[in-house]
Amino acid sequence: MRTFIIGFAVTAIVLGCSNNSIAYYIPGSGNSKLVDKEGKCLKDRFLLPPGYTRTASNTFADYLRNVKLKQDGADVLHYDGSIKYKNVHAAVIDMEIGDKDLEQCADAVMRLRAEYLYTTKQYDKIHFNFTNGFRADYTKWMEGYRIRLDGNAVKWIKAAAPTNTHQSFRQYLDVVFNYAGTLSLSKELQPVSVTDVQPGDVFIRGGSPGHAVIVMDVAQNAKGEKIFMLAQSYMPAQEIEILINPDDKALSPWYKADTKDTDLNTPEYYFTTNDLKRFKNE
Repeated sequence: MRTFIIGFAVTAIVLGCSNNSIAYYIPGSGNSKLVDKEGKCLKDRFLLPPGYTRTASNTFADYLRNVKLKQDGADVLHYDGSIKYKNVHAAVIDMEIGDKDLEQCADAVMRLRAEYLYTTKQYDKIHFNFTNGFRADYTKWMEGYRIRLDGNAVKWIKAAAPTNTHQSFRQYLDVVFNYAGTLSLSKELQPVSVTDVQPGDVFIRGGSPGHAVIVMDVAQNAKGEKIFMLAQSYMPAQEIEILINPDDKALSPWYKADTKDTDLNTPEYYFTTNDLKRFKNE
């Protein structure tokens, strides 16, 4: 877990990566995780169980479904380049995470959300709260203001020329990652029923450290039954990984949106379906 200075504690949309074909795996075939090892983005790498189709898209869902993946079999790397010893991933998102121990669980959620908004030029929607309640708006950062700590007070100081380069945007995110976490992010999100789950939703428990995983994809069958796919970062900071389903190897990496069983067991954390939340402006 990071040490916070004052005690308080998301890549461009990949276009043209899909062949738009629908393929299926056979449950129990022994290779239910990776059905198209040549798939470059999430929706091309992972196929659907028979009878399922992907749910209707919004632009955030499209971004997540088209996120670029590293080649099949790639290890998850920590921020310092070392390999994560525990293999709990079905794939690794191809996105740099910097060389500091910053981009952990809630940070990965904020990173993906922010990168989507940056790519689609929705700059006014890029804002996150620090754990003490301070709201860090990217539009303010774009104007050349920087965040300064004065004891326990946080304020904006004009300290740079206006800029909107991706490098400057990443610097803004690193500041957010330093002072925001699961506790602050959980308060920014609104509860949603698992029956209404959609890409971009977040299973989150705020705390020290707490944990958060983001829903990357959702599919549904004719009966209205839904399945979803999850991604996370962890401690220490590491690349964002698509999680396996440890309880259902035949369905992995998909999870059932079960309305009868509220347990949600991910490889490195336990949630319930009642922990599902959504960004308020979605």
